[in-house]
Amino acid sequence: MLHQALEGLKGKVAIRSTYDNYIGGQWVAPVQGRYFDNPSPVTGQTVCQVARGTKEDIDLALDAAHKAKDAWGRTSYAERAVILNKIADRIEANLPLIAMVETIDNGKPIRETMNADVPLAADHIRYFAGCIRAEEGTIGEIDHDT
Repeated sequence: MLHQALEGLKGKVAIRSTYDNYIGGQWVAPVQGRYFDNPSPVTGQTVCQVARGTKEDIDLALDAAHKAKDAWGRTSYAERAVILNKIADRIEANLPLIAMVETIDNGKPIRETMNADVPLAADHIRYFAGCIRAEEGTIGEIDHDT
């Protein structure tokens, strides 16, 4: 079953041999150049190597986040919700693929990643898109002091 699923992934997704940190919209090598093996609990074999982040990498990510916050802060609530819903759409459109990669990565049964983990991730994103739309900025008073 697993081997058939892995064969089905070929041509649909290329699991790279190495992953850097994703910072500011681009892949960035770790400052100290260190990586760790990411073995699959399914096979025990290394799936890929992943950047081992350090304080310097966190600082780069924080700098990128601070740089992006003003533009995101000027984005309307409606547009933020649209963006989040598009992310959820992409997750749902690629459900079998994401679920299989998640199973390979964490060893959970495919039925759980396919029917719970990945769909719930999309659902959570849709929930927050709805929260954004519902935010209207007023405060409800309980009494004159609260």
